[in-house]
Amino acid sequence: MEVRDMLINAASARSFMRTLDTDAKNRALYAMAERLIRDTDIILEANEKDMAGAQGSISEVMLDRLKLDPGRIADMAEGIRNVASLEDPVGRVLEESVGAEGISIRKVSVPMGVVAIIYESRPNVTSDAAALCLKSGNVCVLRSGKEAFRTAHVITDSMRSALKECSLPEDIICMVDDPSRESATALMKANGLVDLLIPRGGAGLIKSCVENATVPVIETGVGICHIYVDGSADQDMALKIIDNAKTQRPSVCNAMEVLLVSEDIAEDFLPKVKELLVDRRKSDGKIPVELRLCEKAAGIIPGTKAGERDFDTEFLDYILAVKVVSGVGEACRHIEEHSTRHSEAIIASDPERQKYFTSNVDSAAVYVNASTRFTDGGVFGLGCEMGISTQRLHARGPMGLRELNTYKYIITGNGQVRR
Repeated sequence: MEVRDMLINAASARSFMRTLDTDAKNRALYAMAERLIRDTDIILEANEKDMAGAQGSISEVMLDRLKLDPGRIADMAEGIRNVASLEDPVGRVLEESVGAEGISIRKVSVPMGVVAIIYESRPNVTSDAAALCLKSGNVCVLRSGKEAFRTAHVITDSMRSALKECSLPEDIICMVDDPSRESATALMKANGLVDLLIPRGGAGLIKSCVENATVPVIETGVGICHIYVDGSADQDMALKIIDNAKTQRPSVCNAMEVLLVSEDIAEDFLPKVKELLVDRRKSDGKIPVELRLCEKAAGIIPGTKAGERDFDTEFLDYILAVKVVSGVGEACRHIEEHSTRHSEAIIASDPERQKYFTSNVDSAAVYVNASTRFTDGGVFGLGCEMGISTQRLHARGPMGLRELNTYKYIITGNGQVRR
């Protein structure tokens, strides 16, 4: 089906979604979760084909993002159930007041309408996005990247079958048949048919949507995340957090990409970082982290000399840019210049330096003595997430149900006229 024809069908379901009550939404969500479990073998078969097609064209860590197994499918189903358990955001009274001549004014939460999501090689986005859109009263239009194309289609077909079982229109959840650049452009330019576009992927995809879309866009995802280790830090704690933030899952947007270390402790601390991320990982048979070092850091430990763009790159791999800074002030200035406003952390015992960092770092999530890996919709109690918004307008940080609603004013009177 052509993209425009599919969008017309989706837009026609928009008014139906406004009438759907919470119980009907939840029944559909539980049915979608159950159907994913029932269709596990079919989904895995499609995923194996996608994995085979992606071999050699994307990195090992990106292949890990693409790969599904029964456990990951079970997690996807549980994510849908978690969304069903959350409060329905539609119809919430956000503000209430009495206006001129005694009119009653209520500000009420309402769905966006048709929400389109362009994403790359993460099949779980398919179910997360669909669940969040349905519970928040929106129609969902999905456009997967070519690497996950077969898997995403089978997951979508499974969820649409569940909608049919619940006697709901299948067009509540739509999947674009064409993974070409032209289909992405069609979504970007679908004024009147797409109410909100959300790109989830690398810097290139997000930049293209922000620069070319004529429909409203929420900028998400690119995470050049920093951890600053202060001179007052508990070094054992710092090493534990660094290891988690860099190596637990380096292909995700909340993984650390840049380590900033105070010069007060650099001589002592950086050799410990190298031993943890490079030497110990080699001896354990794991992929070592490539350290790309500023001039001062290179004078302390061996590694690769940092290139011109290494402090402005989302590696999504076992690569870490390392810089020695004079203290918390220079750390904040470096983050201001190089950050994508996603997630940053300070490891410090000094409360004044903690306060300085949290006051001066302008990112969606700012941590004190904790890993950046916590920036996640599920962890934040949102069930799952549509993405991590790195902009300042409307939605910021993990986007859950409430961020997929807008509002309208409902004014009630008993015959008042304006004087």
